[in-house]
Amino acid sequence: YKQNTGKKMSTIRSFRGLIADATQDPVSLHTINGSQGYRIVRFDLMPYEPGGSTQESVVKIFSVPQTGTPTATMDFSDQTLLGAAFMALSDSHVYPVKDIVFFDKMVFNQDIYITHQNTGGTTTPINYYIELELVKLDLNENTVATLKDIRNIERRGISA
Repeated sequence: YKQNTGKKMSTIRSFRGLIADATQDPVSLHTINGSQGYRIVRFDLMPYEPGGSTQESVVKIFSVPQTGTPTATMDFSDQTLLGAAFMALSDSHVYPVKDIVFFDKMVFNQDIYITHQNTGGTTTPINYYIELELVKLDLNENTVATLKDIRNIERRGISA
């Protein structure tokens, strides 16, 4: 849909899903020429079973695929981390605790990867919702974004 920001209309794409505990979900964004970039404008979580079970979920969005089992560790110095969220709820509490951070100035033009780790002693999945603003990239921006992704993949030792 189109969102009116008061200046000019920007195009927003939304993605949603249910992610299981200790897993990773890819979101396919890449294009043939890489001239389309994205920026996160909204990132939200919703429990799978509100009031039904205790849950402490850490959900992170990365610009490169993650290896191994997702962790609950938050490292904001990781240049591949685009956003992070924490949600805790208990069957004995009325209101969940929720903290969400996304780095809104970061533009990317490749697939993103969402990870989930439930540290609350259960394996309960969690729902996520992400809105991405489409950003037109010129040739220089396209090259920089693509090279960043390649460098991050190589730095993490991930085979493409």
